[in-house]
Amino acid sequence: MSIRLNLTENKKINAGITVFPGSNCDMDVYYALKNVFNLNVSFLWHKDEFHNFKNYDFIVIPGGFSYGDYLRAGALAARSRVMKSIKEYADGGGIVLGICNGFQILLESGLLKGAMLTNKSLKFECRDVYIKNISGNNFNKNNNGSNNNGNNNKSDSNNSNGNNNRSGNNNSSENPFTCLIEKDAVLKLPIAHHDGNYFAENNELEDLLSSGHVAFQYCNEDGVVADDSNPNGSLKNIGGLFGENFNVMGLMPHPERASEKILGSDDGAKIFNSIIYYIKNK
Repeated sequence: MSIRLNLTENKKINAGITVFPGSNCDMDVYYALKNVFNLNVSFLWHKDEFHNFKNYDFIVIPGGFSYGDYLRAGALAARSRVMKSIKEYADGGGIVLGICNGFQILLESGLLKGAMLTNKSLKFECRDVYIKNISGNNFNKNNNGSNNNGNNNKSDSNNSNGNNNRSGNNNSSENPFTCLIEKDAVLKLPIAHHDGNYFAENNELEDLLSSGHVAFQYCNEDGVVADDSNPNGSLKNIGGLFGENFNVMGLMPHPERASEKILGSDDGAKIFNSIIYYIKNK
């Protein structure tokens, strides 16, 4: 089911994008948020701390090879000044999406549980994959219609607060990232990574699954989760993961590279539209 966003126009949503040495998807995310979704977008430099949390409705940590992936992918970026601020922002309920290297950075910073290992193939994997939403949603079923990328760009002025604990409800269906995506829906998104093999200890892994903190699993086009649809060897085919309070998500595939049909898929728009809808309606 697709969703038509029918919202009162007001102040535009403000998004922040981190920039590290070695980031190479920051401009891709910028283009999608600004030109496809018509948001206000600004960059957050890795050397800078920030405390004006009310200026950001959500923050994206984009893909790339921050600090050349030295030591471990995301390890140095996780210890940067900007991540110190982002941890504080997230702890207060601010919405944070980490894509690919951003997922790795969130793991290294402790905002997500587990770790990333080298792909099972020991190769850089770059292709389209399918992921299944296993988190459910909380969308309004009366809002039927087309996926309206360019017309969902205004946010209520009293919602421009990244520190209001909107997502601290411990309910995987009440999260910003999949609230417009039906449970078990399959998305087609591209991957491009060398270290995307998700790992966690058995007890931690079972806790993540039972508590609804696994957002997406790799699957085939029909939604079947199996070894042959797993591009990197991730345990339980995990491709996306929520933080403790569901206001943080790490995602290995790139939704910004699948935000318009001309790119071969616009399924990534469903994730950004969910974030926008959530901000406007919570």
